[in-house]
Amino acid sequence: MDWFIAPEYWTSRLVFQRALAGVYLVAFLTAALQFRALMGERGMLPVPRFVERVPFKKAPSLFQLHYSDRFFAACCWTGCAVSAALAAGLDSQLPLWAGMLLWLIPWGLYLSIVNVGQTWYAFGWESLLLEVGFLAVFLGNDEVAPPVVVLFLLRWILFRVEFGAGLIKMRGDACWRKLTCLDYHHETQPMPGPLSWFFHHLPRPLHRAEVAANHFTQLVVPVLLFTPQPVATAAASLMIVTQLWLVLSGNFSWLNWITIVLAVSALQLPSDAPSLPDTPLWYEVVVLAVAALLLGLSHQPVRNMLSRRQIMNRSFDPLHLVNTYGAFGSVSRIRYEVVIEGTADTVPHEDSEWLEYEFRGKPGDPRHWPRQFAPYHLRLDWLMWFAALSPSYAGAWFGALVERLLENDRDTLRLLRRSPFPPDGPPHFIRARLFRYQYTSWRELRETGACWERTYVREYLPPTRLEGVAQRS
Repeated sequence: MDWFIAPEYWTSRLVFQRALAGVYLVAFLTAALQFRALMGERGMLPVPRFVERVPFKKAPSLFQLHYSDRFFAACCWTGCAVSAALAAGLDSQLPLWAGMLLWLIPWGLYLSIVNVGQTWYAFGWESLLLEVGFLAVFLGNDEVAPPVVVLFLLRWILFRVEFGAGLIKMRGDACWRKLTCLDYHHETQPMPGPLSWFFHHLPRPLHRAEVAANHFTQLVVPVLLFTPQPVATAAASLMIVTQLWLVLSGNFSWLNWITIVLAVSALQLPSDAPSLPDTPLWYEVVVLAVAALLLGLSHQPVRNMLSRRQIMNRSFDPLHLVNTYGAFGSVSRIRYEVVIEGTADTVPHEDSEWLEYEFRGKPGDPRHWPRQFAPYHLRLDWLMWFAALSPSYAGAWFGALVERLLENDRDTLRLLRRSPFPPDGPPHFIRARLFRYQYTSWRELRETGACWERTYVREYLPPTRLEGVAQRS
């Protein structure tokens, strides 16, 4: 069937597949290096405890069948290896069916991780990676030209990502409609990047222009993805430029990067596709059946987008096949940070020396300039931002974090930039205090070298020792 294939997207598919494999690699590496402290057998939210109360049908996962830290690590490193092989083009060296099975491996492994990841994996880009990764299974390799229906479904995902984010902004915080949200966003976003301070200090008229351009890119441009070329390529290119602007302004894990990867699939790049035999009938049947399934499931995100009570980042099935997306429906005006401190004193008193724990990504020491971590995802740092918004966001895991710090737990300390205590000398007490953080001015930056100034707000957690943590839990 000539209509079934689009040889002109040969190069676009190649770039898309290699880039998606790179995102997979980052995701598996993030899991491998962080899981023990977050959800391992002695983690803050242990997987074994989760699978005891959640049935397989609600959260299908290999770890529902068996869990050990060693097995989890093996799955993560296997995912890294397969992702690296896909990035190197191994799928193109295999028969079509084998290449499809190879793409199915990282999808199945990452689905297993996300479905037991609990709050550590409750981010929209987890479902987005799974939805895109599932479609990648059916995109084919060098034995067939790219199938039109899969390319269409990739654009359909990109449309929902961008258009859904645009709608949630217009229906949400009034500052999006007034074009004033970027007066606050660069300062209050979850994890600022090395250039965020400079973005915050851009002239306010430019902030207004940024918001207006964002509305155009998210509410108008997505419709153009379904127009003939070269208009669709121009629309996708504009989305890529917008996402790169966001990459420069903050640390949003791989959200921006996978959106860029999706946009690449809509580009019509210079292509020199080889002459190929007819597409196998079995492949056409499988692709069309999967497309029909996904289009049928799409009614739920469509209903959500049309609803006045639109929700962000929601999966409608346990396999994360079709999801709804969106970000920053509301923007914080004030930045709060939870600062965790410990003391070696056996009895805290007024003159006790409290030493601060430094996180890798979230603001702490006002002189510590933010670093670029994305697309790598610092999960604990992100959750600490939510914890500062409300203690209810941290109720399930914050006590366990304090307990691990009181024990000088090695895996937990590896998530931090610096612990003020030696490995053989854990603190006797831990406390947490809430501070308001604000960017310094140009003059203050020159005089002090500090990018932040902070003001004490209130006590977040009173001085607590191991016995106290045990009693609280």
